[in-house]
Amino acid sequence: MRARTGAEAIVASVTGPVAAPSTLLLGRYDKAGRLRFIARTAPLAAPARREVGCLLQPGGAQHPWQHRRFSEGWGTRETLATGPVVSDIVIEFAADTAVDEGRYRHPVCYLRVRDDITSEQLPPPQP
Repeated sequence: MRARTGAEAIVASVTGPVAAPSTLLLGRYDKAGRLRFIARTAPLAAPARREVGCLLQPGGAQHPWQHRRFSEGWGTRETLATGPVVSDIVIEFAADTAVDEGRYRHPVCYLRVRDDITSEQLPPPQP
């Protein structure tokens, strides 16, 4: 059985429609203020898609991930079709403890929206 941990991150991009995202791409700001990718969720259940989707807004041309490409998974060259979103929603997730260069190696599980904390309150990603 894998060790599990809980953490928070910013929703910075999605797969699928913004109003009902299939998965969330999560990030945290590093000490230099750059938004760093740390995890991708497993596919969201319908209630979670509605809960998060109603809070998200498409990211504009200035979004730091506007032209960034993300791999479908470790060891593949296939890329995801993603849509950046305004990075002001923080979520809590559960994950196994396999982290490589500050990124969770396996998809994480969405738990809930954290409207009690802001993106500025999150610690930077660990190296």
